[in-house]
Amino acid sequence: MRTAKHIGIVAVSAEGAALCYRTICVEGARVLGRHAHPEVTLHTYPLSEYMRHVDGSRWEEAARLLLSSAKKLASAGAQLLICPDNTLHQALDLVRGDSPAPWLHIAEEVAAFAAHQGFKRVGVLGTSYLMEGSVYPSKLSAKGIEGQIPEPVARRRINDIIFDELVYGRFEESSRRYFQEVIGCLAQDGCTAVVLGCTEIPLLISDSDSPLPIVDSTRILARAALREATRDANTL
Repeated sequence: MRTAKHIGIVAVSAEGAALCYRTICVEGARVLGRHAHPEVTLHTYPLSEYMRHVDGSRWEEAARLLLSSAKKLASAGAQLLICPDNTLHQALDLVRGDSPAPWLHIAEEVAAFAAHQGFKRVGVLGTSYLMEGSVYPSKLSAKGIEGQIPEPVARRRINDIIFDELVYGRFEESSRRYFQEVIGCLAQDGCTAVVLGCTEIPLLISDSDSPLPIVDSTRILARAALREATRDANTL
């Protein structure tokens, strides 16, 4: 048995957070041994609390919710924090320096993974706030990667699918086909991979569904947390 750092999950939407949590627990056994994984604590405010601030572009208020969750998790013993929600990283950047425990940044981990894979131009899919926002451009460009987003009509449709279906655990075949069409268009535009930049999208689209290699932000973040949590683990 090996000890590992306690991971705190600042959840925002349930389906993406659940996938992140499951990934840590299932893949933790590969690192720490049978049935083992780091200690994990999760806290979330209702998604509606976040969305009323996001819809009003009140990122500072959304950031306060993230920081409040971080403090609750730190008080429960969390030594490392993650937020399995791409959109809310626009708020996270505002309070990351005030956190009681260090954060891993989902876009930084995604950019590092994409660079390691040799991707130079990637499509980015997610909520309209994410696709049109500031979370990914600087992180990708710092690794020499160009990011591309779909056309406005596609961005709106993708956003609707996320908020009307995916966050409720609905995974419709018609929506899968639409994502495949959008990814196909990105491939025609020269993208060599696609970032699934909403933590629910990997529940709808897998590598076998996609015309391009996928960059799964949810599992990348979970594996990064597992990596950092076990980096200095001691054998007992």
